[in-house]
Amino acid sequence: MIPPNWRYIWNNSGDPRVVRAHTLADAAAAARPGVTVSRPADGGVVLAYGGLPQGLTHVLPFLEQRRGTASHRTRRVTTWADLASGRAAPGADILAVGVLRGRAPVRPPRHSLLLPFRITLSVPVGPDPQDVLSRLSRKARQQHARELRSRGRRLEVARGEEDFAHFYDGMHRPTMTNRHGDSARSEERESARVCLFRRGVLFFLRESDRRVAGMLCRLEGRTLVVRLAGVDAGGADAYRSGTYMAMYVLILQWAAAHGLTRVDLSGCEPFLSKGILQFKRKMHPEIALPDNHFHHKRLVLRVRRDSPAVRDFLTANPVLGLGRNQELEAAYFHDAERPPRLDLRWQCPGVRGHRLVHFDDFLAGLPGSSPRTPAARPTLP
Repeated sequence: MIPPNWRYIWNNSGDPRVVRAHTLADAAAAARPGVTVSRPADGGVVLAYGGLPQGLTHVLPFLEQRRGTASHRTRRVTTWADLASGRAAPGADILAVGVLRGRAPVRPPRHSLLLPFRITLSVPVGPDPQDVLSRLSRKARQQHARELRSRGRRLEVARGEEDFAHFYDGMHRPTMTNRHGDSARSEERESARVCLFRRGVLFFLRESDRRVAGMLCRLEGRTLVVRLAGVDAGGADAYRSGTYMAMYVLILQWAAAHGLTRVDLSGCEPFLSKGILQFKRKMHPEIALPDNHFHHKRLVLRVRRDSPAVRDFLTANPVLGLGRNQELEAAYFHDAERPPRLDLRWQCPGVRGHRLVHFDDFLAGLPGSSPRTPAARPTLP
């Protein structure tokens, strides 16, 4: 059995030696790539993912969630040549291909965009804890101050094994189950205890002396990495009362007061429709490529068919793409009937700007019907 610390380092470390070894292992594992096609039960957008296997955990489930219907998956082995040409999934409307940076095209093929595989968000802090509040909007600052008083909120640092059990079993696991169901993914219990709790800090948010939420973080030098979170019994009320925002603000202030220089808020898929990205954007984090093995992975998003459903899907899910100099840039899709979703904001340090992508130019030449009536826009997950 692989010790939890070794497994955690393999999956998360930014050490160049570990990253290099992981990249070599990825290349070997993907010598014969697979492609998975996800067909919806209601005849909507057919999605496919091929290439690096991590995309079956990170990319395809997110795209399926955004499509929002039950699906049936089929998988087969293919070739990199067929993935690059799109022949690997002839029935797919949208094909996402995860590749190592060396396989990524210098310029995306026609009807395609080049994205990072994942992005990471982090907030520089210190030395004055009050500076944290200046990152929030005036409305968010006022709400935070008001609820801090009215709810009797304070931050608790816990260190006992029983505290870890209370957090993991009574907060984190039920929260993940209630929010994500069968698609929930997280750190296994023993790994969380050994790699996070013993090497980091466990925080609880108290309201009137009752623990209502918790976050488990790892200390890496002068960086605090937020890894796991949860609310008491996985209840939904916390999301309506600003609990998580209060926790983040208090943890950022704690980090500043204890001489740390950065709080890593962890990462997500490079789509502006990702709910956690829009939430964390309120703290004006810096957005960048991850330091770990994901730094060398890319995602080629290829559209293979033009239809109203495809246009609706892409309009609802603007992306963070990579420009010629590997700079992050937001891309919003639109046409005469579908305005760009500029309400899904991109403004953060590390993103150089945004551009509008008109469907009539981007999809020109693809098979499919000319869209007429846009469907209702999906809400954030």
